[in-house]
Amino acid sequence: MQTQKYSVNQQFTETILAWVNSGEIAVPEIQRPIVWDSTKVRNLMDSLYQGYPIGYLIVWRNPNIRLKDGSRSEGKKILIDGQQRIMALISAILGKEVVNKEYQKIRIKIAFNPIEERFEVFNTAIARDPTWIQDISPIINNQIMLYDFVDEYNKRNPEADKKKVWSSLENLKQIMKKQIGLIELEPELDIETVTEIFIRINSEGVPLSQADFAMSKIASNETYGGSTLRKLIDYFSHLVVAPEFFDHIKNGDKDFAKTDYFPKIEWLKNENDDLYDPSYADLLRVAFTYRFNRGRLADLVSLLSGRNFETRTYEEEIAQNSFDQLEKGILDAINETSFKRFLMIIRSAGFISSGMIRSQNTLNFAYILYLKLKSQNYNPADIEKYVRRWFVLSILTGRYSGASESQFDFDIKNISNRDFGSFLRDVESADLSDAYWNAALIQSLNTSVASSPYFNVYLAAQVKANDKGFLSKDITVNDLITHRGDIHHIFPRDYLKSHGLKRGQYNQIANYVYMQSEINIKIGKKPPKVYFEELLEQCGGGELKYGGIDSTDELTANLKMNCVPESVINMEIQDYEEFLEARRKLISQKIKTYYQSL
Repeated sequence: MQTQKYSVNQQFTETILAWVNSGEIAVPEIQRPIVWDSTKVRNLMDSLYQGYPIGYLIVWRNPNIRLKDGSRSEGKKILIDGQQRIMALISAILGKEVVNKEYQKIRIKIAFNPIEERFEVFNTAIARDPTWIQDISPIINNQIMLYDFVDEYNKRNPEADKKKVWSSLENLKQIMKKQIGLIELEPELDIETVTEIFIRINSEGVPLSQADFAMSKIASNETYGGSTLRKLIDYFSHLVVAPEFFDHIKNGDKDFAKTDYFPKIEWLKNENDDLYDPSYADLLRVAFTYRFNRGRLADLVSLLSGRNFETRTYEEEIAQNSFDQLEKGILDAINETSFKRFLMIIRSAGFISSGMIRSQNTLNFAYILYLKLKSQNYNPADIEKYVRRWFVLSILTGRYSGASESQFDFDIKNISNRDFGSFLRDVESADLSDAYWNAALIQSLNTSVASSPYFNVYLAAQVKANDKGFLSKDITVNDLITHRGDIHHIFPRDYLKSHGLKRGQYNQIANYVYMQSEINIKIGKKPPKVYFEELLEQCGGGELKYGGIDSTDELTANLKMNCVPESVINMEIQDYEEFLEARRKLISQKIKTYYQSL
């Protein structure tokens, strides 16, 4: 027989707000900024006034923890759905400031017209209109004497019906007695069950991620500084994208600015590198996997709750140790020297643009590997080599696509328990054998997706080798990527289209090169045989039509570095498939040579 996984009750608005004030329901200040516009807050007040339902709040009670003295601590309720409504109630009814999308503290003031029984967001026009009560909060909270207030209101509005005004204001105060549905999830539920319940109950069907649950757990813990740690995580992930946000923190959150955490993210105010911009979920995953040697974030949620996996009980010492380890992991991950050193390693592998990296989890695990090897005191030169190789291997094999958490868990356990060089050699033998380079990779290059990870690795190989762009004398692939150059076709697209080829045929990545736009324009719709005849004339002392290459040796070298078969100089439409096959083999060999050089 299945047990009930949650209870459903109706609670008065005043009860919900009292629980929020007392901390019985944990609503971290920065858990999620309010993203509602003010009109939604107004509509919420109107719905409560009219007695319409406003949906359910969902809370998940923290499990009771056994304290060191043997007693038990009753867990708080963590709000996992309904924060926007709670934030709206806090601001409009309690009159408190909330954090907006820009992480600035604001007050959403809702006005009320008792004659028309209408709500509106406070504005300058309302401020000049005596029929409007500018702020409903003091009335609902009994901060003013209603009898005196109605007298004053009627003096300003002598034509108003005093009984009508009195009745409207009494109804306004009754908002606190309106009921809100509360779904309380059992503390013993695992995160997968909670997620499933959330999806089934939530009308939008949008699940909270495991990182969201973890962040709620962190922020709701006051004993071990969870709320401040939560801010550190959130502020870091915001600053890494928007360095100008630094002054908002400094001036808008003075309490956090006084903490020891604040100086540790100050370096980001001048950081504009966008190669790796970890979100809060990425930062959590990196810190957790690196420090706890586990790959499943659900385990972090349990550990922060104090779960003993062996006895299936909850203990304060486990919770305390988990917060301590998480803090250390976060501080290591946001360390300026470590972060910049890691980016330098990735760049040294030829990945100079965020557009070349499709998998954030591949970056995440590469950073985990860097932090882990550093903590294990590996030689810095070995760390660089290992991180580069693992990163590229992971891209080529799609190691962290699909069930990435299971792969994270498998890999971190191996890295923690054995010599990494030995583990890497085993993975290379299994995943990057001769069969991979001579068959599997060549087949993978048969695609029209320009953002293909295989093509990006090829470009990284070109960057690392300081290759020139196709038919360029001096401009490198690095230059073209950095300055947002364009990918063009060796067999011109319009030439292939004119012979009936479809998009998936002419847009093959084996037909792609980074080429200067002015050279591409000169090529136009000409087949290779035609424009290479002109290039050979150019190399024999003729007019420079296509870039600055003026010798056959330079032209041959340029074709080789761009993995273009020399036979291309005589090719036309009937040779296109042969060209693609030959170039895929050359690209695969270049990637192999590049990987082995890392």
